[in-house]
Amino acid sequence: MNDVLATAVVFFAIYHIIKAFTDFLLRRKIIKMGHIEKAEILVQQAENKEENRYPTLKWGLVSFLAGLGLILITVLAKTTMPWILNNEGSVLAFGIELVFISLGFLIYFFIMNTRKRE
Repeated sequence: MNDVLATAVVFFAIYHIIKAFTDFLLRRKIIKMGHIEKAEILVQQAENKEENRYPTLKWGLVSFLAGLGLILITVLAKTTMPWILNNEGSVLAFGIELVFISLGFLIYFFIMNTRKRE
């Protein structure tokens, strides 16, 4: 598990380093072409992330409901439908988990829509 986590962290860091460098090169190229007013487009992209004002709420909801989905899969596998969920070819467990994860995103979406209206 530590190997997977270390690999994920390394790729995440490499991605952000490459993104920062390519944004710098693109901004420099735009400025050299004489479009100084358009060079702010890249800076505004970072500022437009204001719509995601509650990232902790979003990922908290998704994690909570993903955990509930895993608990439900475990309970169903031990009690009601062990022949379905323990089958290696069964995709019911993945379906249950994806439904709970998408439910987390939908709840977050509805919370944010009601906040925007206020």
